[in-house]
Amino acid sequence: MNSLLLLLGLAGGGLLGLRAAFGPLLAVCQPNQVLVIYGLPGGRGYRLLHGGSTLLLPWIEQIEAIDLSNINLSLEVRDALSASGIRLSIDAVANVKIASHEPLIHAAVERLLGRSTVEVSELARLTLESNLRGVLATLSPEQTNADTEAFGQALMEEARDDLAKLGLELDSLQITALRDNVNYLDALGRPQQVSLLRQSRIAEAEARAQARIEAEDQRRITHLARLQRDEAIAKAEAERRIQEAASRQEAMVAESLAIIAGELSRAEAELPLQQARIESRSLQLQADLVAPAEAACEQARAEARANAAGIRADGEAQAEALRALRESLLAAGPDASRIYLMHRLQPLLATLRQAVPSLEVEELRLVGDRSDSPATLPALLARLQAATDLDLGRWLKSPHSPG
Repeated sequence: MNSLLLLLGLAGGGLLGLRAAFGPLLAVCQPNQVLVIYGLPGGRGYRLLHGGSTLLLPWIEQIEAIDLSNINLSLEVRDALSASGIRLSIDAVANVKIASHEPLIHAAVERLLGRSTVEVSELARLTLESNLRGVLATLSPEQTNADTEAFGQALMEEARDDLAKLGLELDSLQITALRDNVNYLDALGRPQQVSLLRQSRIAEAEARAQARIEAEDQRRITHLARLQRDEAIAKAEAERRIQEAASRQEAMVAESLAIIAGELSRAEAELPLQQARIESRSLQLQADLVAPAEAACEQARAEARANAAGIRADGEAQAEALRALRESLLAAGPDASRIYLMHRLQPLLATLRQAVPSLEVEELRLVGDRSDSPATLPALLARLQAATDLDLGRWLKSPHSPG
């Protein structure tokens, strides 16, 4: 046990000795600062440490810290000339800090290393006030007063480059007051005050109107509820009346069914009588209409049979005549067909004779006559007329006859 305590004591003593030996050579960087370690030749001549720790080269490197905390500035610009010639006074609040990123950190090392926070604050304040005066010189009081947020944004844009040259960053800037010595801004604000007053009165009137609308809605809802209640009462009354009407209807239906049953019974009782009447009426119709119609039909059939017998007798007579003609033609021999055709041509020749116009015959010669009778013109015409029934003598005109 004593040996263990001895070892722990020796270890603690060793650590204390190392801390005493190497403590001045160890650089530790806080989260809100940047350490500038300088002394080595070449390059920029320094190196930066953002948080953590590092060892320093003894008797060569030196160390100095730059505070990165926010710096709160109160800005006051008095009698700054605006674009319209009106002098304005502005109060503002800004937050600035030393930049912790490259390349702005190098500008901060070159210009702000070794300066106190008060000196850095004063430098930033003078820079921002000069930028305020520069921005005011480009704007009229109306523009500055109309939108202070846009004015602050324009100021931040204007001051960013100047602050970056110093290694500073502008986090925020707010305009807290804007004044002038001739009450020009008050005059500008009067229409706004009137407008605000008008808007407040309009809002009050709208509130009253809304209250009236809500009251009217409540009255309408109450009236609607009353109407719904009356409607429910009316529906209940209508249901009651419908039920009463249904009961009366059932009674009337039963009464009607009883009446119909009585009528049906009477009709069934009269049915044999009606059937007897139907049979009697049928017999009467049979005697009055059917029997005469059947007699007329039978008479028409007899007349048709008689007419058919006459037509048949005529047909048989014509057939008998045709058979006789056929037998006579067969008995006549070869000349029978010419005789038959000559007999049939006579009506046709008569028709042709009527159609042929009058002819003038200048010369008539007879060739191949074998008969023993003299071949004179009158004899020839007589023979032609006997054979064809064609009288050519009336067409021949004497040269001495008139016409």
